[in-house]
Amino acid sequence: MEPILFWAFAVLAVLGAALVVLLANPVRGAMCLVGTLFCLAVLFVLLDAHLIAVLEVLVYAGAVMVLFLFVIMLLNLREEELGARRFTLVKIVGFLACGWVGCMLGRVLIGRGDRPPVSDGYGGVAAVGRLLLGDYLLAFELTSVLLLVAVVGAVILAKRRI
Repeated sequence: MEPILFWAFAVLAVLGAALVVLLANPVRGAMCLVGTLFCLAVLFVLLDAHLIAVLEVLVYAGAVMVLFLFVIMLLNLREEELGARRFTLVKIVGFLACGWVGCMLGRVLIGRGDRPPVSDGYGGVAAVGRLLLGDYLLAFELTSVLLLVAVVGAVILAKRRI
């Protein structure tokens, strides 16, 4: 049953990620990203990393995506402002990325055996906290500053139009 769930949610995650790139409407793209993040959370559950799955849903699918949707709606993009866009370039890059992911997936499947055993603390609060607030503290803080700068930039762009 586990391989069937893995393949079903892996295909849904890749499809959702492709729709994020290919859809013209930014709100629909953001909602596809939420679906992709939920599929990734299920994949983390299948890897026995339950804390990471919960954090994926709470932090990314919850808080960060609400922030993204808020910024998208604050900008209030209309169809004429979106224009023809750069769909040709986006499609080319998307297809190249899909091909690269397919090659990597093929390499993984060819050399795939049983999953190696994991340690007792794998995916637990202590292990994640030690890594997040230890080795990756700078990246964690830079990500929060980046999100703050993005929101401030969106507010400034929205105020100029009024």
